[in-house]
Amino acid sequence: MSWFKRNKEGITTSTSDKKEIPEGLWARCSNCKTLFSSDDLAKNNYVCNRCSHHERIGSEEYFKIIFDEGKYKELNPNTVSGDPLRFEDTKKYTDRVKATQKSSGLKDAIRTAKGKIDGMDFIIAAMDFSFIGGSMGSVMGEKIAKAIDEAIKLKAPFMIISKSGGARMMEAGYSLMQMAKVSGKLGQLSDAKLPYISYLTDPTTGGVTASFAMLGDINISEPGALIAFAGPRVVKETIGRDLPDDFQTSEFLLEHGFLDYIVDRTEIREKLSLSIKMFMH
Repeated sequence: MSWFKRNKEGITTSTSDKKEIPEGLWARCSNCKTLFSSDDLAKNNYVCNRCSHHERIGSEEYFKIIFDEGKYKELNPNTVSGDPLRFEDTKKYTDRVKATQKSSGLKDAIRTAKGKIDGMDFIIAAMDFSFIGGSMGSVMGEKIAKAIDEAIKLKAPFMIISKSGGARMMEAGYSLMQMAKVSGKLGQLSDAKLPYISYLTDPTTGGVTASFAMLGDINISEPGALIAFAGPRVVKETIGRDLPDDFQTSEFLLEHGFLDYIVDRTEIREKLSLSIKMFMH
């Protein structure tokens, strides 16, 4: 005779009585797979407190982390892409942009904002990889140019947070023109004796790396970030040699003089504040 006997077969809890766990309460580290509450991960600036892996985040998260009390005013929020080339591959470029705007909640691959850091005026342009891979199009060049104008007007330091797959192929030459356009505007910022901080995050590649991402008065990055022009497979096939294991990581670039320092995201506000004070006082 068994100690326990099931009186009814199967699950008897009605659907209305089941307790659903709301989505978004938990997050898993993409490196070590440790499970955290989403609130705990956000409080640690989206850095795993077990393996120190830096999760990819967007402009909104960076603005809240860096600006005093997370407060800022977005600049030129309604600038959107045109389609002068009438580009079409598997779908029309205009349809692709509209679909990505709907799925991401963003207007394009970059947002610009002004706020304060330790009470000092600060202008930031931050890319969003979730919008067509953070690709550089005419909107990116225009919004960065206007953000630099605002920095000059306020006599404020300026920072670009790069996170991009490079040029936006659907805009062809219009995309490539942004490399020169932004570089030229950074020259105006330099003439105004204002610092430009380039913050390279994972991944920063292609035309963004080949131009303004490497032009900072200070070039900084996060641990383990991929920073490159061409990918490792292309480089290996071109030179016909095996590559180091850490090739194209932020640590590799620091060792070879392309970066000034690598900063843990949990310390970014303090490091930025110190760097700005060094230039502005």
